[in-house]
Amino acid sequence: MASTTLAGSDGQTPRLGTLTTKITTILSSSLANIEIRDSLEALDSRHIQNTSSTRRNLRLDLQAEAIKSNFEIIHDFGNVAGQLRSVGDALSNLQRTVAEMREHVLAAKRETAPMLDEADALLDKQKQVYTKKQLLQAFTAHFVLTESELLVLTSTAEPVNDSFFAVLVKVKRIHKDCQVLLGGENQRLGLEILEQSSKHLTAAFQKLYRWVQREFKSLDLENPQLNVSIRRAVRMLAERPALFQNCLDTFAESRERTLSDAFYGALTGSMASGSEMSRPIEFSMHEPLRYVGDMLAWIHSSAVSERETLEGLFVAEGDEIARGIREGLESEAWSRTAADEAEETFDGRKTLGRLVDRGLAGAAQLLRQRLDQVLQNHDDAVLAYKVSNLIAFYRSIFTRLIESVDLIATLDEMQAAAVLQFQTSMRMNLDLVSSDATVPADLSAPDFLADALAELRALLTSYETSAASLSASEDALTVVLAETLTPYTVLCSSLADTLQPPASAVFIINCLQTTRATLNLFRSFAGSALSDLDAAIASHTAGLRHVLLISMLENSGLTLLDTELRQLNASPDDVAALHSLLALPAFSGDALHEVAQTLDDFLPGAISDAEEHIGRLQDKSLMSTIVREAASEFRVVFDDVVMWLDAADELQEQEREQAGNAGGADGGEEKGLLLRELFPRTSEEVAILFS
Repeated sequence: MASTTLAGSDGQTPRLGTLTTKITTILSSSLANIEIRDSLEALDSRHIQNTSSTRRNLRLDLQAEAIKSNFEIIHDFGNVAGQLRSVGDALSNLQRTVAEMREHVLAAKRETAPMLDEADALLDKQKQVYTKKQLLQAFTAHFVLTESELLVLTSTAEPVNDSFFAVLVKVKRIHKDCQVLLGGENQRLGLEILEQSSKHLTAAFQKLYRWVQREFKSLDLENPQLNVSIRRAVRMLAERPALFQNCLDTFAESRERTLSDAFYGALTGSMASGSEMSRPIEFSMHEPLRYVGDMLAWIHSSAVSERETLEGLFVAEGDEIARGIREGLESEAWSRTAADEAEETFDGRKTLGRLVDRGLAGAAQLLRQRLDQVLQNHDDAVLAYKVSNLIAFYRSIFTRLIESVDLIATLDEMQAAAVLQFQTSMRMNLDLVSSDATVPADLSAPDFLADALAELRALLTSYETSAASLSASEDALTVVLAETLTPYTVLCSSLADTLQPPASAVFIINCLQTTRATLNLFRSFAGSALSDLDAAIASHTAGLRHVLLISMLENSGLTLLDTELRQLNASPDDVAALHSLLALPAFSGDALHEVAQTLDDFLPGAISDAEEHIGRLQDKSLMSTIVREAASEFRVVFDDVVMWLDAADELQEQEREQAGNAGGADGGEEKGLLLRELFPRTSEEVAILFS
């Protein structure tokens, strides 16, 4: 009905069409459209009730609100426009003010430009002056000493302490850095500073030199901790080699006086202060060996003390001192000599040895005097030899301890003096013995040899002790034997030459056997001498055995037979030699029979006669050996004779057979008995009789 009404009204047709279009548009719109959703949310936020009145007035209300909002915006923009006009007026005023100020500034700039240029120039000059001031301050601090530093460096009233060494190092650096100034354009400044620093260095080293000399004279070496300043001063002073050497000489002289006084005090028991020691060394003068040992022990103790103390000065600081000496020689090259060049390389060990030598020179002189007194007052050769070994013992210790040339040379001289005293005493004793030396009736070792061997035992005992501690050489033993044994064995040989065999051989063997018994006690180191002695005994034993063999041959009658056989110079196989033998008178019937009788008389008592012949030989086992060997050699001679006789008999039998076969039957009767029939003894019989 309504649609009919709407369709029938001509005046409302456009409106209905518009409404229809809107409704169609609304109905065709999707709820997912963002604008629709935003509109619905806006309506929802206004909390509008969905009523007919609200729907009719919604458009009007919205338009009214929009008009109101526009009015407020226009009002606000009006305020903004008013403020913008105020800002524009302020900017205009500010622009006018700035223009006026610009004009004033330009005018002021034109007026102040000369002053600004002058100010810039002054600022540049100020910077240059400041830089020069800094350079001057740095130069002054580096190259110029202050009054206080100069006073510390050169004034003798100021002590030598860390401040002095610090200033000295600074002056050395200044002196060295002057080379840089000399390489620049202004060399005059460098020369002036170089000259000034040289003067300061000279004054400083003179002050240091005098201070070190004073300290060396009063230095307490008993204190194991030496003053650090002394060590540093010595190291610094090495840069002046001449001053350094003078200080060393002064120190050595001071130590020599000190040690000499100390050694004299140790000897006598009195000190420089007048105090008495508990036991002086000279209290043991009645015991010469102990007396010498105590003196050497004191020298050794002092040398060890000096070495340990001075090592801190010259060995621990050796590299620094050597470097200082090299620098000093290089800085004074014009004054160098060949000796300086030789000493350019500082050796702390050698310097230490020289100082110990110098320090102990006085004490060593006193020791030599006392040792000479001991040797002169005691002519005992054994004592002199023991003193020599004692000195050699301490010499070996000093050799391992330090490189002390003079002290070692002094000990060598004293040892040589002791050895000379030993040799002199031995030779004097030999001269006394030689004047009345005789051979004992029993051919035993004479008394002078027994005394000499007693001394030899004492000497070899001392040598054995020294050999254990010194690794003594074979030459030392040779010297001992040459002085204490060889002359007496030669004397015994001379006495033996005055005797007839076999007494001479028995006597010399008895002497050698007695000597061997003494040397055998020291077989560990006297092996070579024992070998020589055994060879001599063997040689004399062989001679005695030969003498005994000759005696046996003579007593047995075989001497003539053996002599004739040796002259044949042939073998029993030689027929001509056998014919010659048969023609010899010694092998004739009567002569050979007589020899056989003599042999028969000799054989039963041959051994006892031989033992009685050399019965004064003290070594009975050796005597038995000699007799047995002589008997064995006798049997060899006897067997040789028997062999020749058997060969001769065999030849005779062959000739008889040949003669019998030829018709000469009576020829055998003319020949007589065979040789073996005249000389019937066999080797087995002789061996049985000898046994």
